Amino acid sequence: MSEHAIPLRIVPAPALLLRRLGGRGSAHLIERHARAYRHSWLVLASGFFEPLFYLLSIGVGIGKLVGSVSVNGQPVSFTSFVAPALLATSAMNGAIFDSTFNIFFRLKYAKLYDSVLATPVRAGEVALGEIGWALIRGGLYACAFMVIMLAMGLVHSVWAVFAIPVALLIGFAFAGAGMAATTFIRSWQDFEYVTLTTLPMFLFSATFYPLGVYPRPIQIVVDCTPLYQGTALLRGLSLGFVGPSLLWHVLYLAVMGTAGLTLAGRRIARLLLR
Repeated sequence: MSEHAIPLRIVPAPALLLRRLGGRGSAHLIERHARAYRHSWLVLASGFFEPLFYLLSIGVGIGKLVGSVSVNGQPVSFTSFVAPALLATSAMNGAIFDSTFNIFFRLKYAKLYDSVLATPVRAGEVALGEIGWALIRGGLYACAFMVIMLAMGLVHSVWAVFAIPVALLIGFAFAGAGMAATTFIRSWQDFEYVTLTTLPMFLFSATFYPLGVYPRPIQIVVDCTPLYQGTALLRGLSLGFVGPSLLWHVLYLAVMGTAGLTLAGRRIARLLLR
């Protein structure tokens, strides 16, 4: 290469899409994060292993003892029942981690957004860029986990082709809510509330047991949680139980993500542009 040659810029596809839609500031922020993680890609990969270990230990190990689970009146192997829920968990983990811990560090300690907002980039573009990057991370986890499901024969319907877009929708919902919540966090100790929220959702959102095993009052609570919405949606697509009711799950997650994105943009502007 000539010393005068211009180096090739590798820009993530979502950043290119945002740039074409007019979100240049958001695209530049995503590109900045991609460059920052070039030499620490193991950090990105770490969040994928937790749901994979759960699938191998509980889904496969305990699955041999449980046998089958009834879904919509039809018997389904326990591993096939658990796998879509862990795919939803994988998307949630990637989005939540990046939209909470990392954003808090950039906001309070690195002061990244102070520098960004000194440019023509607007607060709304900051929120969109951060959520876009969280979606990339969640999407990477979801794609890797989907490959594992295909290799293990845990996909039973052609509707599963929509599993990755749905996983991105789950990531969008949690990234929007996570970033909005992070703008209210005052110290690292407050992140205990994040764990207090996500861990029970992971354990009780019909991840390992059908919703019908819970008493009716608990069923109502579980039915209102966002991870259950994603789990039910992915499970329906993966097992072929597709119907109009799945559209409610899509609407729930889309509204949650949009509300979080809007609130996060306003909070960033209030905190840094006073």
